[in-house]
Amino acid sequence: MKLILAEPFKRLWAGHDPFTEVEALQGVVYRELEGRRTLRTEVEGRGYFVKIHRGIGWGEIIKNLTTAKLPVLGAGQEWQAIQRLHEVGVPTMTAVAYGERGSNPASQHSFIVTEELAPTVSLEDFSLDWTRNPPQPRLKRALIAEVAKMTGGMHRAGVNHRDCYICHFLLHTDKPVTADDFRLSLIDLHRAQTRSQITRRWRNKDLAALYFSALDIGLTRRDKLRFLRGYFQQPLRQILREEVALLAWLDAKAAKLYDRKQRYGDAL
Repeated sequence: MKLILAEPFKRLWAGHDPFTEVEALQGVVYRELEGRRTLRTEVEGRGYFVKIHRGIGWGEIIKNLTTAKLPVLGAGQEWQAIQRLHEVGVPTMTAVAYGERGSNPASQHSFIVTEELAPTVSLEDFSLDWTRNPPQPRLKRALIAEVAKMTGGMHRAGVNHRDCYICHFLLHTDKPVTADDFRLSLIDLHRAQTRSQITRRWRNKDLAALYFSALDIGLTRRDKLRFLRGYFQQPLRQILREEVALLAWLDAKAAKLYDRKQRYGDAL
């Protein structure tokens, strides 16, 4: 069994079974699947997000693997990713409770509790009207540079997100957002993988997802090149020469994803 508790849960759950206590938490349920529950709760006046994994069964694991999907087996993936991002300075959530018991991946019981990031707005919502009401150029450039820096930092740290969309970059709104003063945090890491070094395949998948999620917000070619320069931290001429295959693949992959979205909408 693995168990890490910080305050207030260390104090509140002392002498109790934390796996029973976390199941008893009440709040707004955001997702309820057979093997996973996500909710927002309040404890001593502060907001927290709770993800409980109860095991998805061998049938679901085999189904995922036969369709070339990697199943999420527990809260450990998110815990590891959060810790690695903190180590390298990529802004993300703060985990205050993590538990895992059972060695059978099909029936493992695990949970993670993270501090709520509020007030915030996702970059998807923040940029929703950019095509009709463009943001100040300096602010747009600053946001692009920060997303590039965070994504590059995540990948250089050996973490790939697997849900790397702009909706998972939260913009903090506790004070006015300006080009010179803003803060972003990366969230929703339950599918993330953490290695000593990221593979090219998973790096490219993250970049394609990010590119696809930003297709409708009015980015220019210069904006995209600005992102690449910030992500690779290399001269643009060198990037365009060395990553020509990647850039062509990103265009094709993002276009394919966009076409599927237009045809099937949220069903994807």
